[in-house]
Amino acid sequence: MATKHEQILKHIETLSVGTKISVRQTAKDLSVSEGTAYRAIKEAENQGLVSTIERVGTIRIEQKSKENFEHLTFAEIIGIVDGQVLGGRDGLHKTLHKFVIGAMKKDAMLRYLEKDSLLIIGNRTDAHQLALEKGAAVLITGGFDTAEDIKRLADELKLPIISTSYDTFTVATMINRAIYDQLIKKEIVLVGDIYTPLSKTHYLNRNDTLAKWYQLNQETTHTRYPVVDDQNKVVGIVTSKDVIGKGEDTLIDKVMTKAPKTVFKQTSLAYAAHMMIWEAIELVPVVEQNHQLIGLISRQDVLKALQHVQRQPQVGETIDDIATSGFSMQQDGHQISFKTKITPQMTNALGTLSNGVFVSFVSEVCTRLITNMKKGDLVAENISVYFIRPVQIESVVEIIPKVLEIGRKSVKIDVELYHEKDIVGKAVLIGQLIERY
Repeated sequence: MATKHEQILKHIETLSVGTKISVRQTAKDLSVSEGTAYRAIKEAENQGLVSTIERVGTIRIEQKSKENFEHLTFAEIIGIVDGQVLGGRDGLHKTLHKFVIGAMKKDAMLRYLEKDSLLIIGNRTDAHQLALEKGAAVLITGGFDTAEDIKRLADELKLPIISTSYDTFTVATMINRAIYDQLIKKEIVLVGDIYTPLSKTHYLNRNDTLAKWYQLNQETTHTRYPVVDDQNKVVGIVTSKDVIGKGEDTLIDKVMTKAPKTVFKQTSLAYAAHMMIWEAIELVPVVEQNHQLIGLISRQDVLKALQHVQRQPQVGETIDDIATSGFSMQQDGHQISFKTKITPQMTNALGTLSNGVFVSFVSEVCTRLITNMKKGDLVAENISVYFIRPVQIESVVEIIPKVLEIGRKSVKIDVELYHEKDIVGKAVLIGQLIERY
């Protein structure tokens, strides 16, 4: 039977896009406490089902798929530009497909305005009306207002008119930045992208006996199973080590490992991989915010997915991508070194190499070194920076990694940074080696 929390989430999913949602009304409609309703609505916001906007309230929005991640809703635009709604509140859930800067005459605008676009413009009321008539929303810059009849038209057409105190150039830059950030997020793989759902997995109840474990083991050949209580909440995990020497009539509750590590669908795959390697865990339950089991991820699934990600082209460049894109590799016998130029993006406020970028250098050269040695994939566990001296913009630096210790599953690498033959940085990386499948 679904919990009250789940019932509220399912109720929100059934609401039409654009519906306003309140804690009090939801609690009344579903006969639950306001606290339960509040927590469920917050969970719905985390899942992208609703959006809460200052001075407007909480509204049901269209849930985005990753393919549509680069598109923003008008509700999100309000948060980006710190704007206020002048009219057309009922259209805030709609998705923005492109924006147009209105630095042109009305006739020229007609070629660019289309349904679900956004016109960014100053206090030109004639252009505001033209945009609405063409199915476009309006973002007024400079903190200006618009005419009352245009606000009424926006309400009728359910097309938002938003006002912001920023100038047009700043607003366009802010929206571009937000879209670019969304593109980077689109490429980040989450647990929810790869986990095996509950319908395709096996699990045990704490009141089962070990006979059930042996039965599942015989059917699936797996040796690890999550354990749930009567509310389907994860309370433990059972492995082959736990059942050794125990009779088949022993309760699972007596032998399970309690309070196991769990992850959410929103957890990044990189974090899950690091946790599983660090804790030597082969299987992790995937749970909802209320700790109910919804699926599983295995260590092998995670590593395969990470290896797949490494081979994919990135749509949006992160700081790490920018910092390491200019690397060139040289090899002299067994010694490998890397050279790169310090660009403005790699510097701190003083114009010298940033500590964070140096850490990115260390991680990247160590990964490339291990790949070149055909030792599999590297997952960094710890990076210790011993010192880093100021390195100016436009300087060409050389980075030399040296393996200090290497085993079947772990490695320790010393990294030195040189500028004009002077050592200007030193760090040591300790990591796990992951065999390629």
